[in-house]
Amino acid sequence: MSILTKIEKIGYSILLAIVLFGLYLGLSDDIYFDVNYAQEDGPVEWGTAIMLLGICILSLYHLLRLWGTKKILWKLGTSIFVVLFLFAAGEEISWGQRIFGVESSEFFIENNAQGETNLHNLMVGETKINKIIFSQLLFLVMFLYLLVTPILYRKFGWFKDLANNFAVPIVKWHHTIAFLVVTIFVALNPASRTWEVYELAFGAIFFLIFMGPLNKEIFERE
Repeated sequence: MSILTKIEKIGYSILLAIVLFGLYLGLSDDIYFDVNYAQEDGPVEWGTAIMLLGICILSLYHLLRLWGTKKILWKLGTSIFVVLFLFAAGEEISWGQRIFGVESSEFFIENNAQGETNLHNLMVGETKINKIIFSQLLFLVMFLYLLVTPILYRKFGWFKDLANNFAVPIVKWHHTIAFLVVTIFVALNPASRTWEVYELAFGAIFFLIFMGPLNKEIFERE
């Protein structure tokens, strides 16, 4: 039996092509990479928003389909994922502000680094919230989730029960390997907006995790 499903093979192939093409652009023409490939509202940013929204919709589908058969903790965990990834998708495109030409309020004009209606670019003194929470803290959480969680899940019954009860999808090792490979390629890219590609990679890998987690039974009827 193949380790990867057809969807996973397609997903990884597309992700690898995006990351490698971004690396090529970053090494050959970093200005083009920053101004076109990874620009605000560019293909990379839209790809990230679509992946995050896809996870939100997938979680909502599971929630509605299995509502009558699951316990309250499962419903709570899945509901949190719906809200969390909807928020992340909205933040990624500033809640459609640039698309619909909506002006920012005075608060966001004064306190947002880009004058946009989103939280991750708000300033605390001279530091972006994005740097404190959405970069450093989020990276730590993702590191623990992708590298530590699968070990705990396999070794400790109490942790396995906890994850399953709250409908937390557990990564397979190929998800972790994909994360490490992408991290290396992104780190090799000298362009200043290379982390936009990293966000897209996170979104794509997480979508694949939610599509086919190790504990796939959490998305089955009881």
